[in-house]
Amino acid sequence: MNYFLTGGTGFIGSFLVPKLLARGGTVYVLTRSGSMDKVKQLRERWNATDKNLIAIKGDLTKKNLGVAKKDLASLTGKIDHVFHLAAVYDMMADAETQEAANVDGTRNAVNFAEAVTAGCFHHISSIAVAGLYRGIFREDMFKEAEKLENPYMRTKHESEKVVREECDVPFRIYRPGMVVGHSKTGEIDKIDGPYYLFRLIQKVRNFLPQWVPTIGIEGGRLNIVPVDFVVDALDYIAHAKGEDGKCFHLTDPDPNKAGEVLNIFAKAGHAPTMAMRIDSRMFGFIPPIIRQGVKKLPPIQRMKNAVLNDLGIPSSVMEFINYPTKFDSRETERVLKGSGIEVPRLESYAPAIWDYWERNLDPDLFKDRTLMGAVKGKVCVVTGATSGIGLATAELLADAGAVVVIAARTKENLDATKAQLEKRGGNIHAYQLDAADMSECDRFVAEVLKDHGHVDILINNAGRSIRRSIQFAFDRFHDFERTMQLNYFGSLRLIMGFMPGMLERRNGHIINISSIGVLTNAPRFSAYVSSKAALDAFSRCAASEFSDQNIKFTTINMPLVRTPMISPTKIYDSVPTLSTAEAGQLVADAIIYKPKRIATRLGVTAQVIHAVMPKFGEIIMNTGFRMFPDSAAATGQTDQKPKVSTEQVAFAALMRGIHW
Repeated sequence: MNYFLTGGTGFIGSFLVPKLLARGGTVYVLTRSGSMDKVKQLRERWNATDKNLIAIKGDLTKKNLGVAKKDLASLTGKIDHVFHLAAVYDMMADAETQEAANVDGTRNAVNFAEAVTAGCFHHISSIAVAGLYRGIFREDMFKEAEKLENPYMRTKHESEKVVREECDVPFRIYRPGMVVGHSKTGEIDKIDGPYYLFRLIQKVRNFLPQWVPTIGIEGGRLNIVPVDFVVDALDYIAHAKGEDGKCFHLTDPDPNKAGEVLNIFAKAGHAPTMAMRIDSRMFGFIPPIIRQGVKKLPPIQRMKNAVLNDLGIPSSVMEFINYPTKFDSRETERVLKGSGIEVPRLESYAPAIWDYWERNLDPDLFKDRTLMGAVKGKVCVVTGATSGIGLATAELLADAGAVVVIAARTKENLDATKAQLEKRGGNIHAYQLDAADMSECDRFVAEVLKDHGHVDILINNAGRSIRRSIQFAFDRFHDFERTMQLNYFGSLRLIMGFMPGMLERRNGHIINISSIGVLTNAPRFSAYVSSKAALDAFSRCAASEFSDQNIKFTTINMPLVRTPMISPTKIYDSVPTLSTAEAGQLVADAIIYKPKRIATRLGVTAQVIHAVMPKFGEIIMNTGFRMFPDSAAATGQTDQKPKVSTEQVAFAALMRGIHW
């Protein structure tokens, strides 16, 4: 037998071709001139030759599929079966594209089959032709379809109508369910259907241990079938005698509900499963006009779009969560009886589907997660860049190809740092700046904008820390003033200076180096923590204002880092701290991932404890306060290196990174 396929190099087609080749015939595959390599790959994959797997140049959108007259003449009377698989299977494609491929393409394929006097035309349709029909949709039903506003559903319905009403050669129609990867290998070529839920499952897995029960949603039944079942059934039914003019549902006779599907794939991905699933029909008592009105509120729309965009889920997919249609497949079961071909249970092959997706199709695999990808050629400002965290950050930015603007108070240190970074091949621009002086901040902003035009990333790192108990600061109000002046007002002045340009370009990222002390309410650091808390609060407020203008704010609640700033406190020589390299990597992570906040688990835990059990948190911090003494400088005593007890070392190790 001889076969002609549209979409033969596509997903379903690539599995159907070897089935047809195994029957000993010749397979002709419609191929665009720019896709000839795909046929070559198919030959290599299935050990075929250019004698039994032949590429025919053409175009789905042209009359007779754009096949040349000489090819039409040579194929006339020789084609036993035409399989029309080509279509746009993309819920995100625009209506015009789907109309051209699905409807016009089917009409052209029908015309081609008639022109070559094919023996049978096999139209691979979809369960989408039923629209959102409520109830059981039988294989002999067509006109009963409901709610076809969705372009994909409408064009699949219209394309099947073309076959039913315009095809003069014998035809058979097949409606596969939601086709996923191969049940043995998991292989698939793109993300579609239930795959859109995988990132949600992955995010839950990354946030919660597998044993934590969760609460989720329940919805309609999702009719999912693996590609190997579809191809096996298609091949078998296409060659069965006496079935022309009929339609076959290649579906699961007992599909799972949406919540069950989520749980099955959650188990496959080692994520928490939903112990309780809330059926959306519970809210049916709310009048539809009110439900629709709430959905259309701008804040609700924005929140919904933000969540869906983050998860990579097209909004149109949400229509299928409460999918109302159940598909009768008795005709298919009748023909397949005794063949051994049946739909495997989703539980049996979900691990293969998940594994293939996570290894090959997870969108995060294709994102550039390198610092170079995030900053190359971008103007990045780092204050306090001549030592500690600032220097470590500047080194990473220089190595990544950024235009690095470094700022610090001392010219000699600036010049030395600039030379050091340029030796690494960095594009470095040094500016002297005392960020505690507002006029200096204004001058700095003006010079940077004059020289570079704009700033892409501002890293507010310059800061001052004072470790002194409040009882020793009653007569040192200036400690609070100067700490606030640099840590809060200086940083704020730079933000206010660079933000207008960021807003004009609708692009910008502001990273503030804060402190773990803001989360732990660290004693002895009331001046320092207060200034950082003020900057944190400003950032949260600003982020809310500029959320829709692509201006990102990231707060890094930095744990204790071994820098020159902590060197006066000699007890820190004996307690564990982060290295400047580790701190620099936290800043790099902030640039790459742009989170709202970066904090250690200990810092987050402390914040939760202070919120849920404030007295307990207070006792813990007071214990540390009493365990570690003030420095000699803070108490006015002679400077000497304190003795460190094993208890202090053990407590500091347990609370690694917290300031005491």
